[in-house]
Amino acid sequence: MSAVHQPPFGEGNDEIMQLTINQVSKKYRGSFWALKDFSLTLEPGVLGLLGENGAGKSTLMRIISTITDATEGTILWNGTDISKKPNEIRRVLGYLPQDFGVYPNLNVVEFLEYIAAIKGISKSTAAKRIDELLQLVNLTHARKRPIGGFSGGMRQRVGIAQALLNDPQILIVDEPTVGLDPIERVRFRNLLSDLSGDRIVIFSTHIVSDVEATAGKIAIISKGSLMHYSNPDALLQTVEDKVWEVIASDHDVQSLRQQWIISGTIRSDKGMQVRIVSDIKPSPDARLITPVMEDAYLYCISNNRGGNHNE
Repeated sequence: MSAVHQPPFGEGNDEIMQLTINQVSKKYRGSFWALKDFSLTLEPGVLGLLGENGAGKSTLMRIISTITDATEGTILWNGTDISKKPNEIRRVLGYLPQDFGVYPNLNVVEFLEYIAAIKGISKSTAAKRIDELLQLVNLTHARKRPIGGFSGGMRQRVGIAQALLNDPQILIVDEPTVGLDPIERVRFRNLLSDLSGDRIVIFSTHIVSDVEATAGKIAIISKGSLMHYSNPDALLQTVEDKVWEVIASDHDVQSLRQQWIISGTIRSDKGMQVRIVSDIKPSPDARLITPVMEDAYLYCISNNRGGNHNE
C-alpha cells in the first residue's frame, strides 16, 4: 500500500475550507423522508447538530461521509460535488459513527496501526501520531491492553483517536459522549474545542449541555428539517421573556404538561417548581426567569411537533 503524505498532527492548514449542504433530502422505502431540503454552509469551528433520536442527524452524517447518497440536493466540499468526486472529501475526513465497532482481540496500538494502514498513512508517521493521540485521549496507560476488555467510555476514546489519525480537515462525531462518565465528557468537550481552530467539526448529539459547552454554532434538526441555525447567544434570545416558573402540586403538574412546554421540574418545600416555556404568561402567579439552552431547544422543536405556546 502506497503511503499518503500527512502533515504533522495538529498543524494548521492554510487551504480555505467550506462545506456547503444545498437542499439535501434523503428518502427511504415508502414515503419516509429522513431529511428534507436541508441547507447549511460550514467553515472552520464546531457545529453542534442538535436533535432528538431519529431526527435525521445520523443520515446527514452518513451523506457527508459519502457512506450513503442523497436522494436530492448536493454537498460541495470547497466547490466540488462529493457525489461525483467522493475521494475529495474522504481524504480529509475523520469520522466517528454512532455505532463504532472494534476488533476486541487487538490492543489499542494494533487497532490504530490497522486503521492507519487502511488510510494510507506511513508506518513512521502512524507511530508518532498514535503516541500523540493516546496521550490526547488519555489511553497511554492502556496502549497494550486488548480493546475487548475496555469500558464503553474507553472504547469511545479509541474511536475518537482513530477519527483523528489523518489529522482531518473535517471531523464528524455522531453522538460521541454516549457512555462517557462526567470527567470523560468534559475532557471530550475540551478536546473538540481545541481541535476546532483549523478544521470543521460537526458534533451530532441529543444532549443539549454538550452542545452548549462546545459549539460556536448550533443547528437544530427535527423530523429531517433544519429548524434553527445560529450561535448559542442568538438561540437563547429566541426565548427571552418566554420562560416562566410556576409553583404547583404534583397533581397540577400533570395538567400543566398537557397545556404547556415543560422544560424542567424541581421539588421544593413550596411544592413543584415548574419551568414553562410560553409566549404568554401561563398563570397569574407565574414569574419570568432566566432562560437556559434547554428551554430554547424545546421551544424550537415544539414548532415542528405542533406544540402550542399560547394556550
